[in-house]
Amino acid sequence: MKPWLPLVLLALALVTPAHAQRFSFSQPDDSEKAEREAREDRIARDLSVPCRADLKNKKIMVVIGEQRSNGFIEARQENYGAHYQAINKRLQALGLRTYTAAEIKRQIAQAEIDAYFRNDPDAALSASRRLGASFILRGLISSQATRNPLMNVNQVAVNMGFTLTASNGRVISDTEASSSSYAGSDVQKMALTLVNEKADEVVASLYADYCRNAGRSK
Repeated sequence: MKPWLPLVLLALALVTPAHAQRFSFSQPDDSEKAEREAREDRIARDLSVPCRADLKNKKIMVVIGEQRSNGFIEARQENYGAHYQAINKRLQALGLRTYTAAEIKRQIAQAEIDAYFRNDPDAALSASRRLGASFILRGLISSQATRNPLMNVNQVAVNMGFTLTASNGRVISDTEASSSSYAGSDVQKMALTLVNEKADEVVASLYADYCRNAGRSK
């Protein structure tokens, strides 16, 4: 073998062909981008649903409550002002009419709101009539605290369910959002973070169902 041949072979081995794809650990993961784009497509599709002008003139009462671990539902609206605003401002931006928290508090007794969260249809009908609301949007926060055995830390999962009903109790839309956090203890704060993260998607889904279903008689 000629003495210069091994050097030539080594040089050829080190040269990367121009058409070969270089691998890099810094290449971006496209999964998050794809998920974000899919979410944006869903929102755009929901918001493109045609909505009758008369439906946009109907008034919607928004109330929020929190189901505690003992089953009791805390529904004093002053405790959930930020949660209310996160949903309410988006509904209004879509041209829907909603009541302010002050209007609800001024015209509806707390006992009626509590009864409504206990699924009392008479209380719901009484409250909506007194306020003149055609529809009621109920947001219900629930949480579950567990111990993560793998990481040996506390974990809390928060869920928010949103149910839109007509004043007669007919369900127009039902959607939810959920999230979890390690060592979380402030459920209201976590729920607010969750609402702010998911509000665009949740409200878009509610809006699409409202425009499709609210005008139906049954």
